[in-house]
Amino acid sequence: MRAEAENLLRVIESRASSKMLTPGHVEYSDIIRALEVAVSAPSAHNSQPWRVVVIDDKDVIRRLLEEMASEWERDLAMDGLPRWKIETIINESKKRTLRASIVIVVCLSMADMDVYPDERRQGYEYVMAVQSVAAFIENLLLALHVLGYGACWRCGPLFAPDAVRRVLAIPPDIIPQALIEVGLPGGTRPKSRRKLSEIAYRNRWGASL
Repeated sequence: MRAEAENLLRVIESRASSKMLTPGHVEYSDIIRALEVAVSAPSAHNSQPWRVVVIDDKDVIRRLLEEMASEWERDLAMDGLPRWKIETIINESKKRTLRASIVIVVCLSMADMDVYPDERRQGYEYVMAVQSVAAFIENLLLALHVLGYGACWRCGPLFAPDAVRRVLAIPPDIIPQALIEVGLPGGTRPKSRRKLSEIAYRNRWGASL
């Protein structure tokens, strides 16, 4: 039993963001299976606020990237970047996403979250919904990894929610959160991780484990 647990832990440890996906066939049934695993994630009040749109149509992916790029371009211009730099950043980002066989847009719904009369507690409800969606995404990434696929979590929809809604016909009360690129695994960069001594303590802040 301990050996099985260690094997599972090694699989979890070996997950890494695949930023260099290799184009190739992804079984749609595997995407469904990964989503079935992802929904086992914990959520505040068991609200399960995650909503997803699975895109396996390249034309839709291209339209989505074009619409998002228009909004991103404005943001980069506000940052004072020169035109050539903006075009380079956007084109490289598009090329990277287009290497994915399938794109999964993950959204958030506040429909089943608690409602409070004050802004402070309502703000915490939104944070709890975001945390819940993040747990769903981590489960999704792990499931895809176990199934042999590469995947990368990108946050572009946060910065271009209206573009995402337009292209995918998403209702106005649904909040785009992330875009997951899925494909055959290509190269991955070595993961740099902080030492436990830098992020974890025992009984009080700063005390070693």
